[in-house]
Amino acid sequence: MLSLIASVVYFALYVFLVAMWVRFAFDWVRVLSRTFQPKGPLVVIAELAYSLTDRPLSMVRRVIPTIRFGGAAIDLGWSALLLVTLVVLSIVDGYR
Repeated sequence: MLSLIASVVYFALYVFLVAMWVRFAFDWVRVLSRTFQPKGPLVVIAELAYSLTDRPLSMVRRVIPTIRFGGAAIDLGWSALLLVTLVVLSIVDGYR
């Protein structure tokens, strides 16, 4: 029974991890091409990725603020959330 629960949690965390990387890709595309507007299936993929990651990321960003260097900024919240997700994913994998 524990193995089944661990497998479901592992799958959910893996989907979240993929959504984090999809969000990362869309964020960089928006940074490099300000006029980019996703069309067709990309809109659905982007909406799904942002919907899955917005709430956890905003909670982490409240605790870990963005570091500003003049006109540039480094968002450590995304990196921290990715790191925590990977650690929890590896812990849950041990119970599978």
